[in-house]
Amino acid sequence: VTCRDWFQLSLKEGLTVFRDQEFSSDMGSRTVKRIADVSKLRIYQFPQVTTWVYLVFSKPILCCLIIQDAGPMAHPVRPHSYIKVYEKGIDLYFQRHDEQAVTCEDFFAAMRDANNADFANFLQCQEIPATPGQPTKEPTFIPVVVGLLDSSGKDITLSSIHHDGTLQTISSSSTILRVTKKEEEFVFSDISEKPVPSLFRGFSAPVRVETDLSDDDLFFLLAHDSDEFNRWEAGQVLARKLMLNLVSDFQQNKPLVLNPKFIQGLGSVLSDSSLDKEFIAKAITLPGEGEIMDMMAVADPDAVHAVRKFVRKQLASELKTELLKIVENNRSTEAYVFDHPNMARRALKNTALGLHLRVILKLNESLFAQVTNFFDPAYVELALGEYKSATNLTDQIAALAALAQKPGKTRDEVLADFYNKWQGDYLVVNKWFLLQASSDIPGNVENVKKLLDHPAFDLRNPNKAMNFHAKDGSGYKFLGDIVVQLDKINPQVASRMVSAFSRWKRYDETRQALAKTRTTKSLAILLVLQSYEMMSG
Repeated sequence: VTCRDWFQLSLKEGLTVFRDQEFSSDMGSRTVKRIADVSKLRIYQFPQVTTWVYLVFSKPILCCLIIQDAGPMAHPVRPHSYIKVYEKGIDLYFQRHDEQAVTCEDFFAAMRDANNADFANFLQCQEIPATPGQPTKEPTFIPVVVGLLDSSGKDITLSSIHHDGTLQTISSSSTILRVTKKEEEFVFSDISEKPVPSLFRGFSAPVRVETDLSDDDLFFLLAHDSDEFNRWEAGQVLARKLMLNLVSDFQQNKPLVLNPKFIQGLGSVLSDSSLDKEFIAKAITLPGEGEIMDMMAVADPDAVHAVRKFVRKQLASELKTELLKIVENNRSTEAYVFDHPNMARRALKNTALGLHLRVILKLNESLFAQVTNFFDPAYVELALGEYKSATNLTDQIAALAALAQKPGKTRDEVLADFYNKWQGDYLVVNKWFLLQASSDIPGNVENVKKLLDHPAFDLRNPNKAMNFHAKDGSGYKFLGDIVVQLDKINPQVASRMVSAFSRWKRYDETRQALAKTRTTKSLAILLVLQSYEMMSG
């Protein structure tokens, strides 16, 4: 079976990606794979294409949904979790279309006909223009997997749902609400107390959601939700909200205080032995600085960087005992084994090790962040011990990454030792460069400049990274100069390196002015249009 034309490419690519997703899920953690896929989807597709869903949950038994479509998502049909339904549909698809050139509609019809299913207005998502921010579009089919939690955090067994004049009898802790209209009402019967709803379990639909869930509801879901994806999602939503509020406090020179409920919620995740270890590692990882800045009208790298370090410091301080226990309990002196249990163990241990970083924030009179790293000597010894006893590269690099954040003799010695061991493997040496270039130690731009003269550095293979948003503009100038050199060798890679300049107008006026001034010379001599367009914005 092949595609009839290029407009059907999402059918072929969708099946290929689905196969990869299922294989990775079967070999590892299905939830972690789902989290990774959703994170990528939100970064690369949601900025351009989005369906918005507004949900209001009021009274113990009433769920109202208001659907406003603001753009389609192009993907093949795959009923959530029902692999037998999928298998019936795919069998019919191949029976009908062996040795044929087909369309996405052919695949849709096979899924529908094989299962006698009602996919009302599902294909609407293929027809509505992708124009986020316009709430007047026609609705499309959206499957909302929902569960209800009681006051103890347990799933409530759902018995029946009233919808559109009919009564549906069920007996499960989760059910799918099939939303096809702009506004719909679903009434759950036999609910004895006001529940906390767990919505879009397993990311049942590729939508952005606005709800009336309170922060207390999210803290509750973080601590208790049986759906691991939603447990992670609650933590991420809370972390983003808390960090944005702290950024505002930081900018106004107010004291920074982290809500203790957030610490308690992550603590409950750390102590839950029933959870997959790789999932725990994901759940205690904060949103990245770029993700937070994308949510700001005017990005403030200094404030976001300082706030994220503050939150990490608070978590490390309040959860010190739990994190240390994780590191100690997940060590291994045995030979390296590549399987999910061992990969998950290493991921959790190394994430916990990284969280031990101690950071103290200070503010000077001009309100710019002065961030100083203070390392507990015991922490340095712990990280150094992990580095020396590592039986595999994953553990060794994780320990090295922690030590690379502390300027001084120990850092220099460990970096030199690592290079001496791995200098024959250029891929590992690239990681060695990356750890140093991405370090946030003071004056790191000068350190990166020195790395350019290192005998192992090859500008033709620039798999290096650095944080170039230094307040004095030195990072902009440095990157601009490097791009000019690289443009003569590999224009395509040069354009990718300056992709961050495509968003320079989102930063504060000082950085905008510095970026323009520092890159004027580079723009004047760039010979490749692609790189020029990236930098000129």
